[in-house]
Amino acid sequence: MEEAGGAWTGDDRAGVAPARRHGRGAASNRAGRFEPTTRAPVDDGWHGPDTAEAEPPAPLRTEVLHDHSRSVIARNSSPDLPFDRSINPYRGCEHGCVYCFARPSHAYLGMSPGLDFETKILIKPDAPARLAEELRARGYLCRPIAMGTNTDPYQPLERERRITRELLEVLRAHRHPVSIVTKGAGVTRDVDILGEMGRQGLARVFLSITTLDHRLGRTLEPRAASPQARLRAIAALSRAGCPTGVMVAPVIPALTDHELERILEAASRAGAKSAGYIVLRLPLEVRALFQEWLEEHRPDAAERVMGRVRELHGGKDYDSRFGRRMSGQGVWADLLRRRFHGAARRFGLAGKPEPLRTDLFRCPQRPGDQLSMGF
Repeated sequence: MEEAGGAWTGDDRAGVAPARRHGRGAASNRAGRFEPTTRAPVDDGWHGPDTAEAEPPAPLRTEVLHDHSRSVIARNSSPDLPFDRSINPYRGCEHGCVYCFARPSHAYLGMSPGLDFETKILIKPDAPARLAEELRARGYLCRPIAMGTNTDPYQPLERERRITRELLEVLRAHRHPVSIVTKGAGVTRDVDILGEMGRQGLARVFLSITTLDHRLGRTLEPRAASPQARLRAIAALSRAGCPTGVMVAPVIPALTDHELERILEAASRAGAKSAGYIVLRLPLEVRALFQEWLEEHRPDAAERVMGRVRELHGGKDYDSRFGRRMSGQGVWADLLRRRFHGAARRFGLAGKPEPLRTDLFRCPQRPGDQLSMGF
């Protein structure tokens, strides 16, 4: 792992050799939509298999960059989302899920939504301190904070950086509600905090599961926890008193949609009490990256999958309109909706989660604070 503190000035690795991108999700490093130039690999014949210079390519390493954002709480007004604020301690994600809708956000940083997104990770080491400052601001109105809404708070880097845990410690001290969505089994490292907050009505965790097929998962989401590890995380959190749910996301038509009922049943047996689903979304650069993945790993299903995707989104590869982008439209979307609700009722996952509490919020005393008169 490499760490840098300055601006990124990397190369365009479009068409990266399989040996270099082993364990990564994207097949290329396509330039982002804001870049003025693009590059394409060309074999000039100088380093062919018979030349002395030919050497096995070194695998891509993860680079860590520092994000010095001035604020840590991001706010939104999307009618599709059940929250109006969120925290993302990391930008980019080592999990490498090829379908990740957050990939295009790396284009704003002058990086590729392809391999850069999963190998160049920006971290926010001062996020816990900034969060404490924002929660203490005069006039702050307490509402649940969501984590895992863009990139995963429990991606592999969290094991050593512990930024998510430190954020949870701040939220616990302030008795502030939080909801988490993750594909990382590392969430169980924080079961002590999440269990305590969950029993107080201050925390809820959803494990996102795309497929129960290990081999398919290794190529779709190469560095995320295995499906069984995620189910074990649901069980561990549930035993500790933290309400848990399962998010079947994304549902990939003609590839993983047949697993919907099996995933809900397995999550229910593990202890989940609620469920949701989101259909595959292919915004901006994600479309080409996903099609590359299909051509490499599932060429037999590529035409059928993309045909069904277009059926879901009104004849387009993606429809970004509110109310449709996450659930789709048309006959297939209606059938999926009926299947989901029927299975959720059958496996005891149809109930809405209890609202997280906001009435317990407080700002803990710090040295130098004026004490209350006690009246």
